[in-house]
Amino acid sequence: MYELIQVSELSYYIQSPAKIGLVKLNDKDVCLIDSGSDKDAGRKVRQILDANGWNLKAIYNTHSNADHIGGNKYLQGQTKCSIYAPGIDCDFTRHPVLEPSFLYGGYPCKDLRHKFLLAQESDAQYLREDVLPEGFEIIPLPGHFFDMVGFRTPDNVVYLADCLSSRETLDKYQIGFIYDVAAYLKTLEMVKSLTGKMFIPAHAEATADIRELAQYNIDKVHEIAEKILEICREPLCFEQILQRLFTEYGLAMNFEQYVLVGSTVRSYLAWLKDTEKLEARFQDNMLLWQKK
Repeated sequence: MYELIQVSELSYYIQSPAKIGLVKLNDKDVCLIDSGSDKDAGRKVRQILDANGWNLKAIYNTHSNADHIGGNKYLQGQTKCSIYAPGIDCDFTRHPVLEPSFLYGGYPCKDLRHKFLLAQESDAQYLREDVLPEGFEIIPLPGHFFDMVGFRTPDNVVYLADCLSSRETLDKYQIGFIYDVAAYLKTLEMVKSLTGKMFIPAHAEATADIRELAQYNIDKVHEIAEKILEICREPLCFEQILQRLFTEYGLAMNFEQYVLVGSTVRSYLAWLKDTEKLEARFQDNMLLWQKK
């Protein structure tokens, strides 16, 4: 873990629970794509920088989930590097309590205020084209989170953040976190058409061909949607739908899984309603969902 792996002349990644990209800007300066999950991750990144005599100029966050911005504060404090994050995700990076609050739908209890969902605040600026190193390209990747992006480096390596998961992860956990299902599917179709020397997803193996894995993720989304429609043959409230999904997929409920899977299921329900496959109605002061 935290091994530095070179994939091209300029581009590397640091093997960690959420892969951290590292790109050489010149002989001395580098930038990071994301920073890991916490202060300890930041320390390990700093050790790699020091061992290679590299100076960290900037961190480019793909999005604001805690496992991608958790090392920001430590590394910024140690190196005075700049931090950039896209759109709404920049606000979440500056005020990370927004993440567990958004997931829970209210003030998060202590069980949700931990480093896996609540990173330390960091002084992020809005990501724009004019703050990128020369030769970098921003690739919009909406769907998983609000304004998530990926990056293409000058030597044609593509960092894909969380826009897809490995087969092993999907087979084990079944329901990956999605904020906007329609945007997520559109992003995956776009990813299938991308070309590049190497693709680096944060939660899957680096590969020269991303198309098959992207399709596997697309198929899993449609499988879950069909499962929800099957469950909703009778009118059910959200909690009943969530319980049946957990039971059918053999998942274990805890606070973290409740908010992550629960938020995702709400997104599926919204998408299925907007595409007129589900109807929603209020009965006895309860919101019920049923397949049309």
